[in-house]
Amino acid sequence: MRRAALCLLPFSLAALPLPATAEILSDPNPGAVAEFDILAAAVTRAGNEVTFRMRLAGQAGAAIPDPAGALAGAPVWSYVWPTSLDPTTVGFEGGTGILALAATSHPDFDDTPLEDEDGDGDTANDGAKWHSHWVVLTPSEACGPGALSVRDIPEGETPQLPPTWPGLPLFIDSPGFPPAFDAADISVTVTLPEGQSAAGASYDGVTAALRVNGNVHAPLLCVTDVFDVASGDLSLPGKID
Repeated sequence: MRRAALCLLPFSLAALPLPATAEILSDPNPGAVAEFDILAAAVTRAGNEVTFRMRLAGQAGAAIPDPAGALAGAPVWSYVWPTSLDPTTVGFEGGTGILALAATSHPDFDDTPLEDEDGDGDTANDGAKWHSHWVVLTPSEACGPGALSVRDIPEGETPQLPPTWPGLPLFIDSPGFPPAFDAADISVTVTLPEGQSAAGASYDGVTAALRVNGNVHAPLLCVTDVFDVASGDLSLPGKID
């Protein structure tokens, strides 16, 4: 898989290029794993209903990570849409990082305690099934130079969190909006809380791997590999219109 540079500078909204576009197109990379080679990313809305889409060079969702056998070191593969929306849009503490929607698969653990994705009556065995999260991303040198992590919740702190927060010490939400797959396409349609809007926000598309750290707050969940970035530079050139 190709590894794209994960530069933090483009996440400064003042640095976003203009004009923004409604869809981000990305050239195919013959050397990349097709299931994570982004050809296009788009985010559209109808009122407070927002649909996140990505088209891949291969079959979307066909590849999932091999289990590590334990939570420590567990791999997480993801399709991610970073946005310029403030985390308060979906119920997190404001000004805490980059709000992103992610569709993830991770066979070693289940972080959607309210959902039974495979319908077998057990809500704690579905981690390998693709499912959606809101996450707040922040720079973390502990994960590597220029790397990001899902924001930790330090012990003793009680930040504002969405009502469907799964109880992990992270800025992560498990809202229960299922990803849909159609050949090379993945889409996730979410409903924002009443009174919230994504109109005019910027976005990008990313495919990435994360890994659970063996030590909580070290941080707990690091971005370890970026397979592809729709814009090529994480400049969030897409516009939700």
